[in-house]
Amino acid sequence: MTQLWDFSGGIHPPEHKDISTARPIRDAGMPAQLVLPLQQHIGDPAEAIVEVGERVLKGQKIADVKTGMGVPVHAPTSGVIESIADFPVPHPSGMADRCITLKPDGEDQWCQRSPVADYRSLERDEVLQIIRDAGISGMGGAGFPTNIKLRPPRDRKVSTLILNGAECEPYITADDMTMREKADEVVAGLKIMAWILRPERCVIGIEDNKPEAIAALRKATEGTQTEIAVVPTKYPSGGEKQLIQILTGMEVPSGGIPADIGVMCQNIGTAVAVANAVLEGTPLISRIVTITGEAVREPGNFETLIGTPIEHLLGQAGVNQDAVSRLVLGGPMMGYTLTTEAVPVIKTTNCVIAATAAELPAPPPEQPCIRCGQCAEACPMELLPQQLFWHAKATEFEKAEHLNLFDCIECGACSYVCPSSIPLVQYYRFAKGEIRAQQAEQLKADRARERFEARQERLEREQQEKELRRKERAQAAAEAAAKKQAEAEKAAAEGQAVDERAAKSALVEQALARKKAKAQASQSPAPSAPPTEEKPDIEALEKQLEQARSKLETMQGMLDDAKAQQADNVEKLERAVAKNHDRAQRAEQALSEAREKLAAGPTESQTTH
Repeated sequence: MTQLWDFSGGIHPPEHKDISTARPIRDAGMPAQLVLPLQQHIGDPAEAIVEVGERVLKGQKIADVKTGMGVPVHAPTSGVIESIADFPVPHPSGMADRCITLKPDGEDQWCQRSPVADYRSLERDEVLQIIRDAGISGMGGAGFPTNIKLRPPRDRKVSTLILNGAECEPYITADDMTMREKADEVVAGLKIMAWILRPERCVIGIEDNKPEAIAALRKATEGTQTEIAVVPTKYPSGGEKQLIQILTGMEVPSGGIPADIGVMCQNIGTAVAVANAVLEGTPLISRIVTITGEAVREPGNFETLIGTPIEHLLGQAGVNQDAVSRLVLGGPMMGYTLTTEAVPVIKTTNCVIAATAAELPAPPPEQPCIRCGQCAEACPMELLPQQLFWHAKATEFEKAEHLNLFDCIECGACSYVCPSSIPLVQYYRFAKGEIRAQQAEQLKADRARERFEARQERLEREQQEKELRRKERAQAAAEAAAKKQAEAEKAAAEGQAVDERAAKSALVEQALARKKAKAQASQSPAPSAPPTEEKPDIEALEKQLEQARSKLETMQGMLDDAKAQQADNVEKLERAVAKNHDRAQRAEQALSEAREKLAAGPTESQTTH
């Protein structure tokens, strides 16, 4: 016999489960319209991958999550996409959200399916992908994607796999009837998850108020090592952390998850969905929903297509609209009142209560806290509900968080026992929402600050790189100028020698020309044709003057730069400038004399002969 432990607190509210267990599971039928919200679980919403007017087949994927955590949405039947717009969705605020509206065509035509006869022949990642593509998320709580939950971190080996069949909340019997009528599918899904996780122990926890389900599961698990653990009926024994404590004696650490202690919990409905996805190739397009309450004539459990409006389900159960005082989605402890019957069934919908005024009367007005302490005694998480209430009401959220506010599972046990009728859970939900909003704003501010700091660092880095490049260019320019100056000095020295040699050569040539002319004149036999004196080469002298002036300007510029930079070669350049100045004057004088000589015309001796 499996050893059991107990958890602190807990209550025993009236069960009212017999209302919906007198009839077997019935088919809810096909509604006139199916409304499929794009977000039906924790994580990112799916994106529509179909167009308005497109015909789709039963089981066809119509929305998927491209990035982030999530699972796809499938068409529950064949039909035509009527719209992709905002419609009311199951939410305590009565909000509207993006939904795909499908109009059934009555043919119920399936798309192609790929059942797996022997999943053990596949890799575990392939089976996890099948589960993900089937759109399976947790069907008993907030709807965490099952494929992600079945892939725990490598450093957290799951030693115990628990199938949660406690279903402790009053009125709800969806899991009870599933275990009674689909025990083989429950066990088949458990085997697949156990094959993926390879735990040392598999156990199904069931409250002792479900004898038919216990008998059915014991028969289905004959010859296996799966344990059937019958636990005492106490609310909230079906809570994940409470059931783990009952079956293992271990407590999930504050702020942690069951995988931290080597345990994983899965829901009964999730196990059936996993078996259908792997063995039959059927995605999650329907689930069992309990329709109960004194305002319906034929309460029971219905196999319901995802997207079916609550109004259609109530009609199948024979609702008496005149008798309905409150319409509650979920159980009376953790559920919430619906503002409209138009909201659809989603993957986490397990119960709808159509209650009369006498069945679920309106809560009396809130009274001041009398500090009786009953809330602390009833709290299964061993928190301090009274102090949490004070801090939440005073908007002292930081103090409430320090008292482990987020460990509250919102089971409603504290509100149930409060003699002052204080809606404690609503205060806690308000405080959690405000803290999450503040954390989101803080995260947004931190990211903005990080972006600003990164931008400042980038600008400073670019400025430093720009300054470094400027210094490198200045250094390169200085080196180039120094090199140019050295080359100019060398060229000046060489040019000076060349100019001196050219001037001497020109003077020698002029002297030789004059001597040759005199010799020719003295040797002439007849004076009848006296030779004319050789004309000066004005063009050559002008060119020589131009070169001398250009050289002077160059040297003068180099001298000015050297003086500006206070260089060491100023004196040397001054001497070079003086020499070039003298050469320019001599060239200018020679040109002037040549021009005067040319302007004077022939001499007297030349004209008397």
